[in-house]
Amino acid sequence: MKLGVAILAAGQGTRMKSDLPKVLHTLAGRPLIRHVIDTALELGAYRICVVHGHGADQVRQALGDLGCDWSLQAERKGTGHALLQALPYLEEADRILVLYGDIPLIRAATLRNLVHTAEDATLGVLTALLADPSGYGRIVRDHDGQIRRIVEEKDATEAELAIDEINTGFLIVDRARLQGWLGQLGNDNAQGEYYLTDIIGMAAAEGLTIATDQPENEDEILGVNDRIQLADLERRLQGRMARDLMRSGVSLRDPSRFDLRGSLKTGRDVTIDINCLFEGTVELGDGVSIGPNCYLRDCIIGPHTEILANSFLEEARVGHYARIGPFSRLRPQAQLADEVHVGNFVEIKKAQIGTGTKVSHLSYIGDARVGAGVNVGAGTITCNYDGVNKHLTEIGDGAFIGSNSALVAPVRVGEGATIGAGSVIGRDTPPNKLTLTRAPQRTIDQWQRPVKKSQS
Repeated sequence: MKLGVAILAAGQGTRMKSDLPKVLHTLAGRPLIRHVIDTALELGAYRICVVHGHGADQVRQALGDLGCDWSLQAERKGTGHALLQALPYLEEADRILVLYGDIPLIRAATLRNLVHTAEDATLGVLTALLADPSGYGRIVRDHDGQIRRIVEEKDATEAELAIDEINTGFLIVDRARLQGWLGQLGNDNAQGEYYLTDIIGMAAAEGLTIATDQPENEDEILGVNDRIQLADLERRLQGRMARDLMRSGVSLRDPSRFDLRGSLKTGRDVTIDINCLFEGTVELGDGVSIGPNCYLRDCIIGPHTEILANSFLEEARVGHYARIGPFSRLRPQAQLADEVHVGNFVEIKKAQIGTGTKVSHLSYIGDARVGAGVNVGAGTITCNYDGVNKHLTEIGDGAFIGSNSALVAPVRVGEGATIGAGSVIGRDTPPNKLTLTRAPQRTIDQWQRPVKKSQS
């Protein structure tokens, strides 16, 4: 069976009150529609067609690299009309699965179940039982439990409004049948639109079997119409991902205060404290501990490393048994070897730091190669920028850099060298020797502190 997928995503989303098309608002760091497309790709569909409308150029520009077909619904006349725009792109499909760009949490497993349930039926519909069905179309069944039709809420009678089984909108249908049914749709309803749901009544009138299945969780069928619903789905999705992490062995101090906007790969016995945000692709080795209020983007953290509170890491690589923070910043291309200590208010950028080196506090190390076992004193900076170009600072193994030193690149500090506190080093220093540029200390015996003149 060739499965084609149509994703309906042409709505304007006026309740979002935004210049951004609704389907491009983000959930866990990805556009709403990207979640839906990724799910469709997971199903192995032979072809995916996105029906777009409002903000078409923005949508295509944001998602054009995913290999989807795009069909423009210039006039938005309802879901039936929208699906009709996708058919020319799905001509070779045996069956068409209909998804929605603003319902992002549907699981691939749920859709596979629907496809399987409807194998021997012309049409399959995903329904759900809700305690409060308000806002949804109702599933109308006959005395034998067979679906007869779907009635939209605005067109429903009092008796139909009391039905608690609702239409989620997700369905799978034979393409050949679908073509004919869409051609018969009318718009004689409260909205004046061509409802896709009307094909259910057509199939029932022809005596065809309509299969139904239900999702495991209500979250999967919730859509986004405004920013309140978007925020609600964000917490639901974050909760889902947090539970998956805890099942895999991660300790989250408070799952409700955890955010993942990308992918997080973890080893055994990882601990993550409150208010941590992970973006991009992050890997945490066995025994890693992340303190509260930390941000990590596109990082690899080696086993048994500790990231202390309020630290900010982006595109960094950290080895085993390192200690970072509190209040540390690792910028792109920071590469820290095993057992490195980086302390409070230290910034490291595009630098390699050797095994066992310590940069404990109040320092900036940028565009540098620092050897093993180096001690960098407080207030040390590598002066890497001359106003036009960046230059390299090299510090040999075992060097000791005194506090408040400035290393003016390009410069090399030899192995085992000591730099006296307060020095400005602009030339290479020899190994195993003390180098300093301090002016001699003087005491002025006759000096008197100025006093404020009295006001007459």
